[in-house]
Amino acid sequence: MAGMDGFGVQLKRGDGEVSETFTAIADVTNLSGPGLSRETLDVTSHGSPDAYMEFLGGLKDPGEVSVDINYQPAVHDVLVADFDDPEPRNYQIVFPDTGATTWTVKAILTGFEPEVPYDDKATAALTFKISGKPTIS
Repeated sequence: MAGMDGFGVQLKRGDGEVSETFTAIADVTNLSGPGLSRETLDVTSHGSPDAYMEFLGGLKDPGEVSVDINYQPAVHDVLVADFDDPEPRNYQIVFPDTGATTWTVKAILTGFEPEVPYDDKATAALTFKISGKPTIS
């Protein structure tokens, strides 16, 4: 059987200490990304074979991670401090596969959007911009 059940994925926040400890961000309901992308460099010339355009790989953009949470101010407002910090912080995405595949990234919190409707649960949408190459282990 192919595929993986996504239930149990975790987003963890590093504490920034030398011997870094990662703590799971509570109540994640949805996680998407990182959305890796790459620029291309057009190297087409008048001598390109059979008049086909030619390209080389250019700079890579590690993308963003979007996270939805069941928002609890007392638990999640520590993230607002990350929004105020211009320096990237270490985060980990831990997948629920048998090997607990982990992506470690440096990221800047670029979006924090709580929503508190009168007839439903409080939620927040978080957006993290990754800085540099992710490490996959």
